[in-house]
Amino acid sequence: MSRGRVGFRLYLITDRHVLKNDDLISVCEAALSAAPPGTVALQLREKDLAARQLYELAIRLRGICTRAGAPLIVNDRVDVAIAADADGVHLPFDSIGVSMARKLIGPDRLIGVSSHSPPDVAGAAREGADFAVFGPIFDPLSKPSTGPAWGASGLEAACRAGDIPVFALGGMTSERARELFASPDPDARPAGVASIGAIFAADSPAIATAAMLAAMR
Repeated sequence: MSRGRVGFRLYLITDRHVLKNDDLISVCEAALSAAPPGTVALQLREKDLAARQLYELAIRLRGICTRAGAPLIVNDRVDVAIAADADGVHLPFDSIGVSMARKLIGPDRLIGVSSHSPPDVAGAAREGADFAVFGPIFDPLSKPSTGPAWGASGLEAACRAGDIPVFALGGMTSERARELFASPDPDARPAGVASIGAIFAADSPAIATAAMLAAMR
């Protein structure tokens, strides 16, 4: 799919277990309130919830995302994404393939893919994914690492591997995002940053969101 389908820069991935204050709905509202429309997407990723609970949560977030102008993406559960009228689905590395997901959700919804190597990004692009989340770039802030950190050079290789937007995940802070976006070569820069702990574990998710967006300008 073309890069034009993905206009957001910050890809927020929920984790209600790392919240310091309030509930997940309130934190999502606060984070999205700090972002201009179209600059942030929200992935609902609460893997321990049953389908009904996940659906009910997705329905509540659907309204919040619509008001904020933010795409709502559901992790893995294509059925929940369709039922909640989400804007897309995110496929973990061991999920169903992009082609099968596309048959289920149709041509208009987004498909994101988790990737852990540059060849993974290349494969996602060939299969028709709209974007890839690549990492870990640094050691994660909110969960154990899935493998050795790739660093800036690994991210650059991933960005060049396929013609789809790549979002950097793993240990991302506003300072690190600013460094990654300082590259003079646009082909070496990610399309944006994917974040869990830097936003959802922050004392103020709204301030953290604004800072992360500012770092990518």
